[in-house]
Amino acid sequence: MARKKRKIKHDEHMDESWLVPYADILTLLLALFIVLFAASNVDAQKFNSLKSSFNSIFTGGTSFLEYESPEPVEIKTITPVKDKDKEKEKQEREELQELQKKINGYIADNGLDLSLKTRLEDEGLLVTIQDGAFFNPGSADVRPEDVKLAREISELLVMNPPRNIIVSGHTDTVPMNNHEFKSNWHLSVMRAVNFMSVLLENKNLDPRLFSARGIGEYEPVATNETAEGRKLNRRVEILIQPNVEQPK
Repeated sequence: MARKKRKIKHDEHMDESWLVPYADILTLLLALFIVLFAASNVDAQKFNSLKSSFNSIFTGGTSFLEYESPEPVEIKTITPVKDKDKEKEKQEREELQELQKKINGYIADNGLDLSLKTRLEDEGLLVTIQDGAFFNPGSADVRPEDVKLAREISELLVMNPPRNIIVSGHTDTVPMNNHEFKSNWHLSVMRAVNFMSVLLENKNLDPRLFSARGIGEYEPVATNETAEGRKLNRRVEILIQPNVEQPK
């Protein structure tokens, strides 16, 4: 007689073993949020209370909340950059004023009041050399008898710290058109270059800090309608710039 197969009953039961790690994750997340909240509040008493509570929840080892909270860090007041810049500008201006006194003393001692003048501007210390002090009319060559004076001026430009220096040539509006110079601008450029070359014979000066430019007739300081005004416009200028970083 054939044996009847015993029917095996399968229980349709859902496995709930995942609930344990899920509950642990929720607990950890809750702990994390509370810690973050406590850390965002500068209340040591609340933090210590939370620490005790969590230490009772998470047993079986040293809690990460057992570590002492760091000591308060003293925040030092930092001087604003603008204030530092203003202080630097003030210091530079005072140093340029001292240099101006030195150059003015040299001018007075050598009776050069009519040939050399100084003026302190926002751009730096400006030393103006009148046309007749170094050049013949229509010429860009420093006169041999004035080379010594140019070299003495170069000694006044030796500074600590060194500064950038711009040598500029200027003319009047009388047209220049000869075999050597086609324009006043050309004449002004060559006067600036030739005068700067004499200055740089001084080995205590750094050529990298010097530049020359020709302005021609385009920055007059007086009227070109009179002989006296044209004489003032014919000049070479030495601009001694302050050692202050320009804003970008």
